Amino acid sequence: MTKTLALLLAATLMVTGFTASPSLAQSRNDQGEARKEMRAGNVLPLREIERRVVTPLQAQGHEYLGPAYDSTAMAYRLKFIKDGRVSFVDVDARTGRILQRSR
Repeated sequence: MTKTLALLLAATLMVTGFTASPSLAQSRNDQGEARKEMRAGNVLPLREIERRVVTPLQAQGHEYLGPAYDSTAMAYRLKFIKDGRVSFVDVDARTGRILQRSR
């Protein structure tokens, strides 16, 4: 019975095309790139960038949702929410300088 259920589940996953999404794979690759660049001294640690950017925005009532790293641009996109509205802050990973804010 258990073997039959396992086979049925495996067949269902194959038929529905359940695989790791390309965006998830890219996200993992970008995280690895961020780590590699940080170890090489090319970018600031994420915690340093968060200290510079997140702390002041939290003082203004923004809730920090998390980061994403773009290895091509060498930039972090920090995601926030306030009053039900999501906003993003793009930060240069090399300098910690804010590049752009979306509201």
